[in-house]
Amino acid sequence: MARSSVTAACLGAALFLCPASLAFQGPLADGSPEISIRRSLAPTLPTAQPIVRVDSTLVTIPARITTLAGVPVTNLHKENFRLFEDDVEQTIVHFGMDDSPVSIGLLFDVSGSMSNKIGKSCEAVKEFFKTANPQDEFFLIKFNERAKVAVPFTPDTDLVYRAIERSSPFGQTSLLDAIGLGLKQMKKARNPHKALVIVSDGGDNWSHHTIRQIKNALMESDVQVFAMGIFDWDYLTKHAAEERRGPRLLDELAEETGGRHFPVENLDDLPSISAKISREIRNQYELGYYPSNPSRDGKYRRVKLSLKVVGPLDGVRMHADYRRGYYAPAK
Repeated sequence: MARSSVTAACLGAALFLCPASLAFQGPLADGSPEISIRRSLAPTLPTAQPIVRVDSTLVTIPARITTLAGVPVTNLHKENFRLFEDDVEQTIVHFGMDDSPVSIGLLFDVSGSMSNKIGKSCEAVKEFFKTANPQDEFFLIKFNERAKVAVPFTPDTDLVYRAIERSSPFGQTSLLDAIGLGLKQMKKARNPHKALVIVSDGGDNWSHHTIRQIKNALMESDVQVFAMGIFDWDYLTKHAAEERRGPRLLDELAEETGGRHFPVENLDDLPSISAKISREIRNQYELGYYPSNPSRDGKYRRVKLSLKVVGPLDGVRMHADYRRGYYAPAK
């Protein structure tokens, strides 16, 4: 049977201002059907790659595989993956995909610009909780002019939902401060799989943190960002500059961490999008390997993933989101 394989390449820093998926169109040179790999784009900063320092020998790479339509592909096997570290193929010794517990931080916008969106946003959170694993844990940060922890880590989704339901939107928006606070809270997480879920229109006009500071903090973490960006249809023409930048900001924050941003223009779509985010957080493969390079030199190691698919999925075009590197431990 034909075998499809394509390796995601590191993107240049100059591409940062144009977040997009990287897709190889048309058949490959050997006539195999195409597979596209969607990658997070790197900023034009000295620390352009996601920074995850690995202090144990085993390196784990989470990967999310979807079809072009965004449907999770959950029936791949270890033999369908190849991993490379600095262009040297590694032996995959750990492989799994299950509904493992997740530590999730909900960042809920309660600024004045959310006044006409708060009802549907509450419905979206309720839908999100329907797929919760009993071992999952959640915290809630509400933000307007100030970001604050409304509910610390808890497995009680009803407690979190009641706190959201009591929200009264007012004031300005400190989205970046909320993300910074969320990353601090995530240091208390019990589960290795961690994600921040943002419900906001994305407009920031009050944060003390800068975009660069938050991007750097995200790159130093192993936390994925997922976002539901709730935008008015006329946000490009009738809103302040910071709110017009909202969609782009959420795009960039999600892309850099291997997460996803789902723009929402129809509030009735919020519950279904929320359920989709919940599934995407949990439907991920975990690949582990012991690096063939044992040096404890503190250097950045580039990771590439390629897919080799035969059988029923042969010819199916796919996307892959995965962590693209780590820093080796230093002596």
